[in-house]
Amino acid sequence: MHVCSPSMAKVGWASRFFTTNLVSKLALLGNRVMQLGCDPKHDSCNALFGGVSLPTLGDTWREFKEAGREEQLAVQDVIFKTQIMDGAAMVYGCEIGGPEVGRGCGGRGITFGFDTLEKFGLSQWALDYVVMDFLGDVVCGGFATPLSRSLAEEVIILCGNDRQSLYAANNIASAAKYFASMGGSTKLIGLIVNRDDGSGVAARFAERMGLPVLASIPLDRTVRELADACKLALTEPRFDAIFDDLARQIITRTTPPVTMANVHPLEYNEFLSVFGAEEPDIVPEGANSDELFGGAKVRVIPTIELGLMTHAVASPTMDPETTRVVSRLTKELGLYVTEANQDPKKGMTLTIDGNTTVCFGNESELDSKLAILAALQKSGEPYRYVDLRRPGSPMYR
Repeated sequence: MHVCSPSMAKVGWASRFFTTNLVSKLALLGNRVMQLGCDPKHDSCNALFGGVSLPTLGDTWREFKEAGREEQLAVQDVIFKTQIMDGAAMVYGCEIGGPEVGRGCGGRGITFGFDTLEKFGLSQWALDYVVMDFLGDVVCGGFATPLSRSLAEEVIILCGNDRQSLYAANNIASAAKYFASMGGSTKLIGLIVNRDDGSGVAARFAERMGLPVLASIPLDRTVRELADACKLALTEPRFDAIFDDLARQIITRTTPPVTMANVHPLEYNEFLSVFGAEEPDIVPEGANSDELFGGAKVRVIPTIELGLMTHAVASPTMDPETTRVVSRLTKELGLYVTEANQDPKKGMTLTIDGNTTVCFGNESELDSKLAILAALQKSGEPYRYVDLRRPGSPMYR
C-alpha cells in the first residue's frame, strides 16, 4: 500500500480539488484508493460523495463516548465508500475532523484520529493507495504527523506562485528533511503548481530547492465552479489529461528521482530572492510606554500570585492526586500542564504545553516516571506521546 500525502501549502478549495481528482484518477486506472481528509474543516471528500459531508471520526467517537460505547466504535462508523463517474470506479473516504471551533487543538485531533485508524489496522488494509489531504501547517505537531511518524511514504506539495503558499511549501520541505535526518522514511517527490498563472515563480523556487515540478494546473473559471459545486474536474478533457499523466507517473514510479540529501529548503533571505526581494539590515526604532499610553497616567493593577498551578488549564475540581503530579511536573521539570483528564482505562492523562500527551495511569512510582521524562528532556529527542503506566517498560513516540 502506498501512502501519499499531498501537504497543502495553500488552504481552500485548491487542496480538496487536487486530492479528490487525483484519488479519482487513481481509482479509474484500476486501483483501490482511500482519501483521508486531515483538515479540521472536514470537507476534503465532499466531491467524491456528491456533496455529502462525511461524519467525522472525531465527532463520531465523541458521540460513542458520550453514550458510554466508545469501545464499540467500528470501521464502518468512520470509513465510507462511493461510486464515482457514473459507477466507473469505487473509492473509500474518511474525514478525521477536529474539535469544536474554539474548544481544542486541531493538531491533537489529527494525532488522535491516526491513533484510532492504526488500532483499526490501517497499515494492513488491502488498499493500493491512501491519499492524505493535509494542510501545510507543519509548525503544529499534529499537522506534522504524517512526516514525524513516517505515516506518509511520499509527499507532494501543492502550491501556487504566490509568496504565502511557497513559504509554507518551504516549511514542509524543511520538516521533511529534518524528520528524514532523524531516521524517518517519508520522502518528497515534487511540487504541483496549482492555479498556475504562468509567472514561473514556483518553478524557480522548486529549482532552487531541488524538487521537480510534477504538474502545473492552470487557473480556469469553469473548473473552479465545478470544484465549488463539489464536482470532479475529470469531466473536462484538458484537466482529465493532467491528472491522468500524474496518476500514471505515480503508479509506474516514473516521477523524476528525488534524493532527500539533495533537497535544500531555502533560508529566509534566499527565499525572498526568489521574488526579487531583500530584507533590509536594520532594526526598527522601539516604541516607548509614553507613546503607547498617549501620555495618560498609568494605573498599576496589583498582581495576585496564584502559585505554580496558574499554568495548568485543568478542571477546577481536579483531584488531589492529579494536583500533586501537576505541581511536581511544573516545579521539578518546568513542564506546564494545559489539560488534565481521567481516562477510564488509562487513568491520569495529561497534556503538556498543549501538544504532548503523557499517560501517567496513577501516582504510583512517580519518582521513576518523572526521571523518565527528565531523561527524555535531556536527550533532546522529539516526542508527542509518552506512556508511563509501566515505568519499567515506558513507551514514547
